[in-house]
Amino acid sequence: MKKIILPNGLRIILVPDLHTKAVTAMVLVGAGSKYENKENNGISHFLEHMCFKGTTKRPTFLEVNSVIDNIGGQLSAFTTQEYTGYWAKANTQYLELMLDWLADIYSSSTFPEAEIEKEKGVILEEINMYNDQPSLDVFNFWLRLLYGDQPAGWKVSGEKEVVGRIQRQDFFDYRLKHYTAANTLICLAGNFKAEEALKTIEKYFQKINNLEPQDKNKVVEKQTGSHALLHFKQTDQTHFCCGARGYHLTHPYYYSQEIISTILGGNMSSRLFISLREKNGLAYYIHTYADSLTDHGYVVTHAGVNSQQVEKSLGLVIRDYQDLKNKKIDAQELRRAKDFLKGRMALSLEKSENLASFYAYQELLTGKMISPEEEAAKIENVTVQDIWETANDLFQPDKLNLAMIGPFKDNSPYLKILEKGL
Repeated sequence: MKKIILPNGLRIILVPDLHTKAVTAMVLVGAGSKYENKENNGISHFLEHMCFKGTTKRPTFLEVNSVIDNIGGQLSAFTTQEYTGYWAKANTQYLELMLDWLADIYSSSTFPEAEIEKEKGVILEEINMYNDQPSLDVFNFWLRLLYGDQPAGWKVSGEKEVVGRIQRQDFFDYRLKHYTAANTLICLAGNFKAEEALKTIEKYFQKINNLEPQDKNKVVEKQTGSHALLHFKQTDQTHFCCGARGYHLTHPYYYSQEIISTILGGNMSSRLFISLREKNGLAYYIHTYADSLTDHGYVVTHAGVNSQQVEKSLGLVIRDYQDLKNKKIDAQELRRAKDFLKGRMALSLEKSENLASFYAYQELLTGKMISPEEEAAKIENVTVQDIWETANDLFQPDKLNLAMIGPFKDNSPYLKILEKGL
């Protein structure tokens, strides 16, 4: 792995892997929904869509998208709270074509007026799709509960009314502020010759905007007791997110948090999967996640259960949280969680797009990179004592939160469970 910074501030990460015939070219921009305000919430995601609608070189949607289709490649784009990404993957002989294409949509998208109006309809239907799927929509309520009326608590997609007001000039203004060389990195992973690849990147990206990027506001964390947010919906199945505020990407407890989420609900052998699904038949799906960003994070258990069994299900989740606080795990369970995390990472990194993501996300969000071997070593360094201390910090009753979609309006029974368990 090699990192290069061009004179304009653009960061380039090269990760050669000659065991494949493919190469992934990825462009990441340090701008997502946390860089927005109330007037333009959703513009990061909207702009990502519009980058496929036409450029000065390829004026139509078909001309833009057929470039990668015609070589049998793959392409994708995504928007999160803290970054927006574009990538293409194809046979290594097409690397220059992919870099030309990425530079084109990144810096030369024209945002045609007619396409903006059509794409508003597409995005509104995307929002409707999530609203109609409570298993997904419950995460929006989870973030709103934790962070309230600040960007970390808003939908990445934005609200319908705001999206409907976004105009063509808004895209040009937003791109000028955030799509800058110093706020962008390019990562190549797979089969390529580093020297040739670097020259090609410079050819297509050296003239991009080099203004200073605008930063985001820091997330404000505030909680004085357990909280429950209920969204009434007449459903047979109730969907909930239950958990606690956690740790950011560089926090000392970061790896302990990852292992705790694995022990609780990271796989089919985890405590909560066994407890809720296998022993009690209460849920089809149940998972526990640890999500960490630059200045905040959380651990959350996500499940869908019969609406008549919500209190029992939630009680079992809280019981397992308490068990991690009250009793240290044994060395065997810690060993299994570590092996799972390392094994999953190894399998994931067999794909060049995941290899590119592994390094690019680290560099963009923390300004530092470690290898998979160093990551595995950090996982290995976590002790039984670390898990116990982290669980005791996370799962205090006054730090717990519950977001739920189902046929309920009174949150008092669930607050009692959060505070005291069953």
